[in-house]
Amino acid sequence: MATPKPKSKSKSSAVAAARKKGPPWLWIGVAGVVVVLAVAALVSSGGSDKKNKTAAGVEQTRPVTVTGTALAALPQSGDDPAVGKEIPEAKGQSFDGTPVDIRNDGRPKLILFVAHWCPHCQREVPLLTDYLKSHKLPSGVDLYTVATATNSTRPNYPPSTWLSKVGWKAPTMADTDDGKAATAFGLNAFPYFVAVDGSGKVVARTTGEITTDDFATLAEKTLGNR
Repeated sequence: MATPKPKSKSKSSAVAAARKKGPPWLWIGVAGVVVVLAVAALVSSGGSDKKNKTAAGVEQTRPVTVTGTALAALPQSGDDPAVGKEIPEAKGQSFDGTPVDIRNDGRPKLILFVAHWCPHCQREVPLLTDYLKSHKLPSGVDLYTVATATNSTRPNYPPSTWLSKVGWKAPTMADTDDGKAATAFGLNAFPYFVAVDGSGKVVARTTGEITTDDFATLAEKTLGNR
């Protein structure tokens, strides 16, 4: 016959022991401590479940103002009708409200559009993050990111946390709920790259995962014959 396991002391047994060993004020005090500890445990466990995923003041989408003519959508094949066209200008904010403007400021630039739920973006962004740790863009070339197609019901949300975790450093514009910036630049798939020269004109656009060599080539294209 199996030997019964000794029972662990419960809250009631602790109080009972106090009653036997001391005056009433002692066991009343023990009972009070037990209740306080139980309440503290409940508050602690409940608070962790409701903890915000992002800091106060951080928003995953922000207003964006677009001026100028929108670029045609990038076709699946054939010549890109946007090459040689001036980009529209987008004025927006990062997740924390810091101004982020993509405009014709006389500087060559690369613009990367990403979606937090896109598996290709989830592979491409860390790849470029590691690459940029040891490889600088050509002098004078700026890199911008637009976090778009944001959806709290889809995987890898929120985008601000994702980009922070992978160590992405480029200025990032939080697009509107309806993707105003993405539409203005003719996005058709993710990740989406737009290379712009110093005159504010498109020199190349491409989608999907690219190699670091392809990324470097895009950056060089923004410089033209300079």
